[in-house]
Amino acid sequence: MNDYKELIRTEAARLGFDACGFARAEAVDAEAQQRYDRWIAARRHDCMDYATRYLDVRSDPRLLLDGAQTVISLALGYYPAVLQDRESPQFSFYAYGRDYHEVLRERLRALATYVKELTGCESRACVDTAPIREKYWAQRAGIGFVGRNNLLILPGRGSFFFLGELVTTLAVEPDEPCRLTCGDCRRCEIYCPGKALSGGEALDASRCLSCQLIENRSETLPEWVGERAGLRVYGCDACQRCCPHNAYAEPTRVPDFAISPELQHITADDIASMTEEQFRALFRHSAVWRLKLAGLKRNLEEILGNRG
Repeated sequence: MNDYKELIRTEAARLGFDACGFARAEAVDAEAQQRYDRWIAARRHDCMDYATRYLDVRSDPRLLLDGAQTVISLALGYYPAVLQDRESPQFSFYAYGRDYHEVLRERLRALATYVKELTGCESRACVDTAPIREKYWAQRAGIGFVGRNNLLILPGRGSFFFLGELVTTLAVEPDEPCRLTCGDCRRCEIYCPGKALSGGEALDASRCLSCQLIENRSETLPEWVGERAGLRVYGCDACQRCCPHNAYAEPTRVPDFAISPELQHITADDIASMTEEQFRALFRHSAVWRLKLAGLKRNLEEILGNRG
């Protein structure tokens, strides 16, 4: 069975994945479950109400697939080779290219097909739209650790990675969990614009600039957002760009994640005058699509209003 692991790792690399690890499918451990429960009870998830759904499945990936034995955790890098113009309204790196859900899902399904042909075992492909604790399982599978910024950090490679999983009926020896930590480093706490990270506690989404600009569907945003957003109109990345691990980040090898010239050079006037047709042409296959044009213009008004 362990021979299967190396064959699957090799195929994952051929498909472009940057890391692949294996964890036993079982209930989330008690300590991690208690932390999550406290986070929900304290309403630190704020407007991310989806975090309160399917709690039983989030606690045990075996509920995603009958007979599940293993969670295969995979990472796909998205750090950009080319950045937006510095004076442009700023978008998070992860939204530069094609919607990662589409890209990951295609590759995960291809890997699931390979596992089926190799072993005869069934698999379910999961991206972050599925109720699975992806960072927890990535750490259990040994590909990285959860940093103080609440993101998965691949040692020596950074945090600019999308995560995906195959929950599979294939039984293999699990990999060793990653037991590294951030140590005494607190750069992300210091540089977080909304001070959403505090003392190693879970993210406070009500103070997270990325959460407010992307997940908040209200007509207006909290006053502090406009004061601290700078030029950001979609996402943030501050806690990643200051992280020492990301000094080693390598540009993505995935063409789908490359920035388009239109987004690279976009201006505030471009967004302010954008029509639904233009929005569709630029963002139909982007993560920005879910924000909708009205949400993007709301965010632009916040930063323009703050700049007077």
